[in-house]
Amino acid sequence: MKEKIIRFSVSLPETLLKELDNRVINKGYASRSELIRDLIRELIIEDKWQNEAEEVVGVLTVIYDHHQRELTQKMIDIQHSKYVNIMCNTHVHLDHHNCLETIIIKGKPSEIEKIAIEIGGLKGVKFAKLTKSSKVEL
Repeated sequence: MKEKIIRFSVSLPETLLKELDNRVINKGYASRSELIRDLIRELIIEDKWQNEAEEVVGVLTVIYDHHQRELTQKMIDIQHSKYVNIMCNTHVHLDHHNCLETIIIKGKPSEIEKIAIEIGGLKGVKFAKLTKSSKVEL
């Protein structure tokens, strides 16, 4: 079922409009409307992450030293000890020393953030970033 589209106008200072148009071009959006829709969805997701009653999804990206003693076991132990659903884990060898993992996690915002902090703080982890996401029912 196709959703009804409503048009509305927005007043912006010229400099802000130019910045908006630059982002439309640089990010490859087809129109200003597409960019605005994405920004609104992003705000909705941020709001969901502020509400502990919401179940959200996060993607934790981790780059670590493959040779760090017991690091992979510690990462696994952290994932198994929390009240979240580890939906998927992808492991890629970047080179002889470095691995990249993505861990898709579903659960309460604070529990997901806690896992991200714990894994990111392990010795041998070189980079850890949590990307916040969620269902957007709009």
